[in-house]
Amino acid sequence: MQIKTQIMDKKAMQRALTRISHEIIERNKGVDDLVIIGVHRRGSTLARRIAENVERIENCQLNVGDLDITLYRDDLEEQHEEAILNQTNVKFDIQDKTVVLVDDVLYTGRTVRAALDALIDIGRPKSIQLAVLVDRGHRELPIRADYVGKNVPTSNKEVVAVQVEEFDGREQVVILE
Repeated sequence: MQIKTQIMDKKAMQRALTRISHEIIERNKGVDDLVIIGVHRRGSTLARRIAENVERIENCQLNVGDLDITLYRDDLEEQHEEAILNQTNVKFDIQDKTVVLVDDVLYTGRTVRAALDALIDIGRPKSIQLAVLVDRGHRELPIRADYVGKNVPTSNKEVVAVQVEEFDGREQVVILE
């Protein structure tokens, strides 16, 4: 696949995450009983960045975790490669907390559905809110994000790739074709 277009550069990603951070604080009237959990891999990176923003704005410390949804996916039998298990790292209680679930791209909604199942196995939060850097549409399930960095209309033939320094050596969001 080749890059068709860049839709966000490093600065645009930072601005979107800063805006999402402020929206989270406003909607929740602060950060009491708030935890942030990212969907492994890039969602976890974005979750840590949002948490750092919120901590800086509110002068507080938040619990931040990683969620591996591999075993909760409904397409494991369709995967041609062997599933790679990563470790869920939620070392705090989510019971009666407001969980902000963070992922990089919202597409069909199936990843979020798997993440919701994984979260419920960990505990029973008071509520779950969804934050995504990019919403590209094409939902197959009735799922919507509470916080969106950018809405990007795409075709089903395109792929939206969020690239972060930690995994990709660069910061950008691109459409691949």
